[in-house]
Order: sequence, then C-alpha cells, then structure tokens
Amino acid sequence: MASALFLILCCITHFSLSSSQPLFLPLTHTLSQNQFNSTPSLLKSTSARSAVRFHHHHNRHHYHRKNNQVSLPLTPGSDYTLSFTLNSNPPQPISLYMDTGSDLVWFPCSPFDCILCEGKPNSTTPPPKIPPAAAVPCDTTSCSAAHSSLSPANLCAISRCPLDSIEISECSSFACPPFYYAYADGSFIAKLYKHSLSIPMSSPSLVLRNFTFGCSHSALGEPIGVAGFGRGLLSLPAQLSTTSPHLATQFSYCLVSHSFDQDRVRRPSPLILGPYDQKQKLLGDAGVGGESVEYVYTSMLDNPKHPYFYSIGLAGVSVGRRVFPAPETLKRVDENGNGGVVVDSGTTFTMLPQRFYNSLVAEFDRRVGRGHKRATQIEEQTGLGPCYYYDKVVEVPGVALHFVGNKSSVALPRRNYFYEFVDGGDGAGRKRKKVGCWMLMNGGDEAENSGGPGGVLGNYQQQGFEVVYDLEKHRVGFAKRQCGLLWDSLNQR
Repeated sequence: MASALFLILCCITHFSLSSSQPLFLPLTHTLSQNQFNSTPSLLKSTSARSAVRFHHHHNRHHYHRKNNQVSLPLTPGSDYTLSFTLNSNPPQPISLYMDTGSDLVWFPCSPFDCILCEGKPNSTTPPPKIPPAAAVPCDTTSCSAAHSSLSPANLCAISRCPLDSIEISECSSFACPPFYYAYADGSFIAKLYKHSLSIPMSSPSLVLRNFTFGCSHSALGEPIGVAGFGRGLLSLPAQLSTTSPHLATQFSYCLVSHSFDQDRVRRPSPLILGPYDQKQKLLGDAGVGGESVEYVYTSMLDNPKHPYFYSIGLAGVSVGRRVFPAPETLKRVDENGNGGVVVDSGTTFTMLPQRFYNSLVAEFDRRVGRGHKRATQIEEQTGLGPCYYYDKVVEVPGVALHFVGNKSSVALPRRNYFYEFVDGGDGAGRKRKKVGCWMLMNGGDEAENSGGPGGVLGNYQQQGFEVVYDLEKHRVGFAKRQCGLLWDSLNQR
C-alpha cells in the first residue's frame, strides 16, 4: 500500500507519516432538543434507546445469527459526529457518528433508500457515489471480517466465482458480496469498498488511501453512517495502523459537558489520534487552572465472544462515603464472553445490573428523598429515577466509580449523575417546578442479560473527562478536563 501523507489543505503542505505528532480532530455534538416538545420527552427517548442498545448486546442473535460485529443506532443527545471527505471527483463530504461500541466504518451511498426514517436526523449533504471499480474482492481478509470471518472460498462462491478459480485462489475480479447488519430498531445492507478518504477538519488534515468501508444503498431507520472505533480489523484505529502505526497505538476524546443544553456545546469536543507527551497533556485546562492532570488507568478485559468491545472491570461504586462492591459480573469477563463494563461513546446513560443498581438508588434516595418530594410523574415521563422536586439547591451525595486496579477511582461531577431542569408544567394550571433526576439506569436482571457485557459506561457519565484508549498498553484511562479549553489549546497549536 502506498504511503499516505498528511495534507494541510490550506497550505498544500505535506508531512511524513513517520512523524510522531498526534492528530487533533473536532467532534461535533448536535443536540436533538428541537425534535422534542419538552425535556421529559427528550430524556424518555434517550433513556429508551440507551436501554435498547444495551440489551441488544445480549440478544443480537435474534437479529442476525452470523454477525458478531453489529454496530447500533445512536441515541438522540449522544450524536458525536466526525467529518470526512470522500476523495472522489468532485470531493464529497460525509458526516458520521463516532462510536467506540462498533468496529466498522459505513455510510449511505447514492442511490440511497431509507425506510421509516421520517423524523430522524438526516445528513445535510446528498449521499456520495462510489465507483464500481472500488469494490473489495471476495477473497480478502476485509471481506471475511465484514462477514463475521466466513471463509474466502464461501464468499467467492456466493459471488459466483467459478469453482476452478476458487481452487487456485483467483477470484480477485469478483466483488465481496453484500452483507447485512442488524440493529435494535433498524438495519442496513452494504457492500464493501476501498477508496481514498480524508479528514479535512483534523490538524493537520489526514489522507487515508485505500480505506475500507461499507456502502449502504438501503437501510431501515438508519439515515446516517457510523465511524467504528472498536477493536476490529475494519475499525478506524485498526486501519490507521497499516499506514500510520503511531496513530493507532492510542486515541482519546474529551466530551464537552452539555446537560442537553445546546448553548454549552458551541465548541467541539477534541478527539486525539495517537499518543502525546506529558507536556502536551498539560495543555488547556491545566494551563488555566495551574493544576496538573492526573490520569487514572484500568486494564482492558479481553472478551472471547465480543472482541471488539473496550471492556473494563468495575470493582464498586461509592454513594457518599458508602462503598457498594460490584457483583462479579462487572469485575471480569468469563470464557463465554459474559461480564465486564463496556466503555461506549455511542450509549448515552450508564447501565448497571438490577440488584446492584437498586442498592445504589436505595442509598441515594435515603440521602436525598428524606428532604425532597419524589417526582413520580417525571419518572414516568422520562424513564429515569429517582427524581425529586426542589425549591432551592438540592444537596446530593457524591458518586465515584472504583475500577479494578490499584487507586483506579474516578469521582463523577454532580452534573454527570444528577440532571436538574425545569418541568414546563402541563398547560392546565400545573406550575413549572425544578426537578432533579438520577442519571444512571437499571440494566435489568443479570440472569436475563447473559451472553454479553454486565454493564455499560455511557457517554453522559464520560462528560468532562479525557477518556484514553491505550491500545499499546491495553488499558483505559480517565482524567478530569475542561474539554472546551483543551480544544482551544490544541487548536491554537
């Protein structure tokens, strides 16, 4: 494969890929508030989709028996997007969701027919056209990966390559057959292609030559594609490793805190590809506040059945000064792929097993509920709880996550687990009231969730942290950052 080059479009300046500098990319967070007539309806949709995504991790065989690499639709309010350009003639822009819970890059291609997509966010640009010559052959590892490791011989047979050609491995002129991906509430059929893509919004701009991606001409309920960052052969980090090895050893992002307020996400959330040294890490908020940045790391857990997940072990959760030990299913992954906590940029709310979740809620309610009335109607409207009405500032206990490993504890900012808003009333004389809701979710009974992760760490609880995926040292790290200031500092460089 020819060496790719870094390209700064405005200066037409090239940088060698041997450079060890990281890439800084903007993640755009377009909140979906305008699709809903009230905050409770937005929260209801978000909590429902978070639950569906989590449970689908355990029941994907109900949708597609063969495919173990299913990505999932993203939740309103969690749509962190990354901009690409297809280097065709003329160049065509593409906007994709950034998702650590899947391992394929795919997007709609012209002609594109999306069934039951009314009312869902649509791309602002028409789907690009892909030349047929860019099709990936049926006898490649990429084709096999897209079809859940189905053998090249079988794939070439499906592509109608003659038997004598299959026997002597001469089927490169036959395209990889279409593959089917199923979702919790949608699906799509795609073909596999290789073409040149670039990320013009990066600094500097990156050109990805012979990049492999899925191209969908028909979808059910999924009008926008996904940039998969999971641990798989077709993910963006894995493909970067073939041309830019240093960029594939680590990536991180820092999600600007939003609390579903559009005004709070005027600056992008930084996505950083490749490692950067300690001096660079101290940029941004540390330079303003004068404090050093402390990273807390915990080891990644290998999952034999779901190898694309970034799974970690959760040892316990603190509510106030009381520590609740996590069940074994959250601490480790067994030989059947059950357990662990998936760090997922594409799920909004953290999901925990029912018994463990209930113990946390009981302690939280014991501390908060004695001084505030439960907002049961808001709980029904949002799918979240417990929720409380309050007049003045409500006192809530601190919440901290304790990961497996020495000193692997992360205290959550209040806004990451307790969301405060004003209930707009019902238009029939009911007054507007201040409401606060617990923002972690019940993931259901452990026995019913066998066959997948024990829990998920959602992006709402990741806000205000730089989350580091260290692929070289096989660990995930967390550091509190002022993400907007970090973006400003990186962008100035």
